[in-house]
Amino acid sequence: MTPASDTLLDGNHTVLTPEYVEFRFTLAGIYSRFLAWLADTVIVGVATVGVLLGLNLAMFAFPGFASALSLVVYFLVDWGYGIGLETAWSGQTVGKRIMSLRVIQESGVRIGFYHAALRNLARPVDRLPLLYLVGGISALVSGSHQRLGDMLAGTIVVRERRLKVPSALGTTGEEGLLADPLFVSRVKKLSTEERDVILSAALRREELRMEARLQLFAALGARLQEALAMEKPAHLSDEKWTLLVAAALVPPPSARVKLPRSRPRASLGA
Repeated sequence: MTPASDTLLDGNHTVLTPEYVEFRFTLAGIYSRFLAWLADTVIVGVATVGVLLGLNLAMFAFPGFASALSLVVYFLVDWGYGIGLETAWSGQTVGKRIMSLRVIQESGVRIGFYHAALRNLARPVDRLPLLYLVGGISALVSGSHQRLGDMLAGTIVVRERRLKVPSALGTTGEEGLLADPLFVSRVKKLSTEERDVILSAALRREELRMEARLQLFAALGARLQEALAMEKPAHLSDEKWTLLVAAALVPPPSARVKLPRSRPRASLGA
C-alpha cells in the first residue's frame, strides 16, 4: 500500500493492471503546466497573427468585420493546434514537449483524437474568468491534478523520462523468430495498448518483485500466443517470448524509447 502522504508529496497516479502490478506515473505540477501553456499560447498567438495577415485584404475591405474575424480565427487556430498536435504526437504539444510533459489516459495508455478533442474543446470553460482560473482551481483540488477538460476526457498530464533500450531488446533480429517475416508482421499488427503494455513490462521488468514478474509475464505470454495466433516455442520462457515480441517492436539499438515517467511495483492487494 502507498502511504497517503507519499502520494500527496510526489503527485503520483497509480494504475493497477489485471496482474496486480502497479504502474506509478509522476503527475505534472501546476508550474510546469503553466510554462507549457505559456509557450503554446505564444505559438498560437504568432500563428493567429500570421493567418490574419494573410487575410489582411479582406479585413481592410471590411474593417467592421476585423475584430469578429480575429476572435474566430484565434479559437480555430487554438483548438486546431491543441487537438492536432496532441493527436499526432501522442499527447504532446510544443510546450509540453519542451517541458517533458505528456497527456495520457487515466488507464496509463496514450490518448487518441477523441480524448484530445474533448479536453481541448473544454478549454473556454477552464479559462474562465481569465488565465485558467477555473482550470487551475480544478487542478489544485483534484487528486490527479485534472482540469475540467481532463475530467471530461478521462486524461491526466504526467512527466516523462528517457529510458535506454536494454541490450536484450536491441538485437538486430538476424536469426530465430526475429528473422521470420510472418512473426514480425503479426507483431506489427498488435494494438497500441498492447504495444504499450509489452514495452513497459520489458523495460521495467528488473524493478518488479520476482512473484509479480512471473505472474505478469505468464499472463502476457498467454495473451501474446492468442493475439499472434502462434504457439510459443517450447524452449522459451514466457518472459523471453514477451521480450522477443518487444524486440520486434522497437527501433534500432541506437534509438531511445521515451515513455511517461512511471515506476512499476508489485501490489499487496489480492
